Amino acid sequence: MPSFLSRYATPFTTGLFLVSLISGIALFFHVGTAAFREMHEWLSLVLVLPFVLHVWKNWRPFLMYFKRLPMAIALAVSLVAGLVFAWPALTGAGAGGNPQMAMISLVTHATPATAAPLFGQTEEVFIAALKEKGLTAAEPGKSLVDIATASGKGERDVVMALITLKP
Repeated sequence: MPSFLSRYATPFTTGLFLVSLISGIALFFHVGTAAFREMHEWLSLVLVLPFVLHVWKNWRPFLMYFKRLPMAIALAVSLVAGLVFAWPALTGAGAGGNPQMAMISLVTHATPATAAPLFGQTEEVFIAALKEKGLTAAEPGKSLVDIATASGKGERDVVMALITLKP
């Protein structure tokens, strides 16, 4: 086991950290969200194992960090930074989330009858327009997201179709 640790703990920690870093930056800038979200979440969890192996392999030098002030400062700053971002959700102090995304979610989860007036259309005209945009499963009573799923598409496709409709 020690030779396994010596050979693989640090390389896997480094490789998975780079995946987490790159996917995290992409998610922050909303680039390739569909491609990166699940990758980031799962592989960041997988990163825990090589991290633990790396710490185990380097246990004595790692303990030395706790005898110095920089580790205490870094841990305190990290804890405070985490709390700053988590506090609104934990306390209900903030509305939470991006208001534009909340509005998009409201519209994409609406039925054609509910959404059509937003675009100055009747339900029938709206459904026909959705079908023209590739949302072939469009029908009354289904949410736009359900229509997209049944048409082999996603929520983003609904949004792209909607932004081309004339109000």
